[in-house]
Amino acid sequence: MYLSTEKKEEIFKKFGGNAKNTGSTEGQIALFTHRINHLTDHLKKNRKDYGTQKALLDLVGKRKSLLTYFMNKDIVQYRVLIKELGIRK
Repeated sequence: MYLSTEKKEEIFKKFGGNAKNTGSTEGQIALFTHRINHLTDHLKKNRKDYGTQKALLDLVGKRKSLLTYFMNKDIVQYRVLIKELGIRK
């Protein structure tokens, strides 16, 4: 599998504050971003993988709704997170 437990814990520790804090909005957005980047690289090599394309669109939609929630909750932290993850918004 492309995403090991150690990598997930590292993402949540960096963005969620704690490795076990998997419900934090920042951690969820960072995890979705990591998965989106992975699927994007896969689709560059495999253009006709329509199942992966659908999964990518679903992840982008979930991340967008979380980003909207986070923007309404805390605009300063939202801007920091966007800059750190390199998301265009």
